[in-house]
Amino acid sequence: MDAYSTFHETLVNLFNDIMELEQKAIITERFKNITNNDMHIIEAIGDKAAKNMSSIAKTLKVTVGTLTIAINSLVKKGYVNRTRSEKDKRVVLISLSELGKEAYAHHKNFHEKMIKAMIEGLGEQETTTLVMALTNLNQFFKSYQCDN
Repeated sequence: MDAYSTFHETLVNLFNDIMELEQKAIITERFKNITNNDMHIIEAIGDKAAKNMSSIAKTLKVTVGTLTIAINSLVKKGYVNRTRSEKDKRVVLISLSELGKEAYAHHKNFHEKMIKAMIEGLGEQETTTLVMALTNLNQFFKSYQCDN
């Protein structure tokens, strides 16, 4: 198999495998009432200071309206807190509850294991080359325009 075919097959398989494995690894008995999408919203909120809805929506590349529906669900499930800004009562701030912080740490741990497995056994030059290749792929994704 040539390099192009190997890259093609590997990327397609990686995408599918990551989505499936992440679902199995992240959505455990403890976090069984949320979806992968919910977990990525939790990741975008982060475990630091509260964020406004617009910044979270921008990170996720969704509208504030779409995010509001998901946030409402996560508030009901106990993963997210919603408060009003002290400076401007019109601004809604979103932060993780203790359960949300547990889910965030669980998701982060999965990603750390995945990255460790990816670079295991690689030398410094190989790691640098892999970083360059993944950066190029990321730039392609960010700049790609669909021909619709």
